[in-house]
Amino acid sequence: MRLRLLLLLALCGAGPTALGRSLSLRGSWRIRSGNGSLELPGRVPGCVHSALLQRGLIQDPYYRFNDLNYRWISLDNWTYSKKFKIPFNISKWQKVNLIFEGVDTVAKVLLNSVPIGKTGNMFKRYSFDITSVVGEVNSLELCFQSPVLYAAQRSKAHGYSVPPDCPPLVQKGQCHVNFIRKEQSSFSWDWGPSFPTQGIWKDVRIEAYNICHLNYFTFSPIYDNHTQGWNLEIESSFDVVSSKPISGQVIVAIPKLQTQQTYSIELQPGERIVELFVKINKNVTVETWWPHGHGNQTGYNMTILFKLDGGLSIEKSAKVYFRTVELIEEPIEGSRGLSFYFKINGLPIFLKGSNWIPADSFQDRVTSDLLRLLLQSAVDANMNTLRVWGGGIYEQDEFYRLCDELGIMVWQDFMFACALYPTDRDFMNSVRAEVAHQIRRLKYHPSIIVWGGNNENEAALMMNWYNIPASALHTYIKDYVILYVKNIRKIVLAEDKTRPFIISSPTNGAESIKEGWLSVNPYDNNFGDVHFYDYISDCWNWKVFPKARFVSEYGYQSWPSFSTLEKVSSEEDWSYNSKFSLHRQHHADGNNEMLLQIGFHFKLPESTDTLQTFKDTIYLTQVMQAQCVKIETEFYRRSRSEVVDGQGYTMGALYWQLNDIWQAPSWASLEYGGKWKMLHYFARHFFAPLLPVGFEDQDVFFIYGVSDLRSDCKAKLTVRVHTWRSLEPLCSSETEHFVLKAGEAVLLYKESVPVLLENCGNCTRQSCVVSFYLSADSQLVSPTNYHFLSSLSESVGLHKAHITAIISQQGDTFAFDLETSTIAPFVWLDVGSIPGRFSDNGFLMTEKTRTVLFYPWKPTSKSELEQSFRVTSLTDIY
Repeated sequence: MRLRLLLLLALCGAGPTALGRSLSLRGSWRIRSGNGSLELPGRVPGCVHSALLQRGLIQDPYYRFNDLNYRWISLDNWTYSKKFKIPFNISKWQKVNLIFEGVDTVAKVLLNSVPIGKTGNMFKRYSFDITSVVGEVNSLELCFQSPVLYAAQRSKAHGYSVPPDCPPLVQKGQCHVNFIRKEQSSFSWDWGPSFPTQGIWKDVRIEAYNICHLNYFTFSPIYDNHTQGWNLEIESSFDVVSSKPISGQVIVAIPKLQTQQTYSIELQPGERIVELFVKINKNVTVETWWPHGHGNQTGYNMTILFKLDGGLSIEKSAKVYFRTVELIEEPIEGSRGLSFYFKINGLPIFLKGSNWIPADSFQDRVTSDLLRLLLQSAVDANMNTLRVWGGGIYEQDEFYRLCDELGIMVWQDFMFACALYPTDRDFMNSVRAEVAHQIRRLKYHPSIIVWGGNNENEAALMMNWYNIPASALHTYIKDYVILYVKNIRKIVLAEDKTRPFIISSPTNGAESIKEGWLSVNPYDNNFGDVHFYDYISDCWNWKVFPKARFVSEYGYQSWPSFSTLEKVSSEEDWSYNSKFSLHRQHHADGNNEMLLQIGFHFKLPESTDTLQTFKDTIYLTQVMQAQCVKIETEFYRRSRSEVVDGQGYTMGALYWQLNDIWQAPSWASLEYGGKWKMLHYFARHFFAPLLPVGFEDQDVFFIYGVSDLRSDCKAKLTVRVHTWRSLEPLCSSETEHFVLKAGEAVLLYKESVPVLLENCGNCTRQSCVVSFYLSADSQLVSPTNYHFLSSLSESVGLHKAHITAIISQQGDTFAFDLETSTIAPFVWLDVGSIPGRFSDNGFLMTEKTRTVLFYPWKPTSKSELEQSFRVTSLTDIY
């Protein structure tokens, strides 16, 4: 559904009688500091930090401790200026507007020294009428105020405190971010640095026009259950500057759907909205848009031609996708509460994926190529959903276009997170404009399936994160309802009737609404969605996880690979307890929590070499994270079809988090720049469409079969027991063929562990490991999964593996032919900073030879790979 922005927001009129002219002001500007002591060129779109870096005036802001060293940048008040000529006769145009698609954030705008307006919201589009001020030669200035100082001023001027005042000290951040409509994580987060940017971060241009101008254009495909047909609601907003009404026709055509309709319109002077209702030809089959793994992402080209009086014409084109979405909250037999799952085109779909954060502190560095790399990596790991988290930004158009194309469902938060917010008049006016703009900008994307009001703010208020005295609670509850219910929800319901809206995440959904929009316990497993984090309990014990309806956040931290850290650190930083390692960790006690979790099942590194110990510890954090998230996700996936002790029917697992904003320890499975951590390779398996899941309960070993397929599948299960000493399986058993029903999780296998081991001869929990897979017609239809019968720190017979690799080129890919001397757990193939990914990694190698493919993201060579290649398995670190 790509509304090509330049086309859509271009002026009315292309053709012989032009209605308007447009002049882009992108490119080179001048930037100067508050006292004028520093002046430099800068690019637009861009920000001050990027301009300083491009001129060599600062180092990489991510290098070592530069987030602290460069605080002065965000505390200064910078000015952007540009001199430009208008390349057409300005006097011939009735109206001239200056359009900013995005300003970051608080600025006064002056044209030819005349104040023409102010900006104060990063997420709004600003249009200023400059008809009476613009000349042939012009000087444009944006005088920015430090976002940090502005937020502090707004907080001070507010009648009462709106918590939290400041982030935890461990985040090394800035205060009062909830008072500024700016990327909330830009003041710091528990996974990211504090870089409160200033700049013009999106497009800027001048538009001159006569008669009329198209402000925006959006549409919604709607399925009519009564007529069982598709309709299209199209909304166009015009600024009519003609003194007389303008008549004409609109022709809407979707050739592949044999749909063409003509409408008569009359535009009165002033701001006018034209709403068109298009009925799609019922004699043609409409192919719907499906999420990845469930069908195609079919879209249709549509043209809209406005033919107006005097031979004036405006033509627009867009891609239209058809799909329905429903959020189902209804009673479940044998369980208190309500379901919480999504139906796409009438089919219940288990949402599997992750949470998306901004890909960089400096948005001008987020290219289309980077977005494609990160989103393709999500799809390659069998994900179908990303939640665009509410502490970041409403992503750029290309992000949603790619999600449409790749079949990634988007849970779209509004940008409010982990805080209470003011509701004064200026703040609310700004928020209303922001919300209306973003809905109009985004609602035609089929990928967006739900709007979310905020991240964790219902929980923050009701679980009293900020220690608000009981006597003051009603003030904050009132503010919460004003912001999310009486304003945001009201606008969503008016602007977009095609997808659900939930107030918060986590929320109890319908139950929260029933309780007056705020639930006494927003983490109730029987309603809505939950966020779950527990770093202290042993993650191999699946009983600690909530058997909830939908888990929209959960996860464990790990460190990024050494090749990623090396770029932003120096030799003295390369130890786990270095000043740098502590500085980079923004989650309180996070480094120790990782070691604690590792210690449950693995031995810590024993090398006397400090650097080697650091690398080995990094490896172990990734092993631990991958294994923890695997066990937790498999628990959620196997809970989709059952109710146990009144709980279950889990229909979503979105781990925290997909991507990184910088090079640091975090919950991400993709490192800054896109390199796959071990967790991401594991996700490719644990999110597979067909998956056997093994677990134990009271000395009994169970295997469930989980299917996300749309049709039933005939398969059989093979279970093998291996001894750590030998590459030959000790014993193997197969089930009879069975039918695994579409969209279900069912028990396939059950055996007492002592009996399983006894039947395999000389086997104990410590000396053996179980692997299992699904097959049909002698072909694997699932990944090979495994189950450890004891902690690996207690394993018996596990020898140091000698693994060799022969690399050969096969077209655009490279084959790594591996050979091992013995069984090797968590085999990790690494090629340093060479961009690309392997077909599999972090695996349990139970056969002597195995071929793994490497898919490079940039051209490389066999010799370059051979030089960079390192292989590590668990026994290498002891």
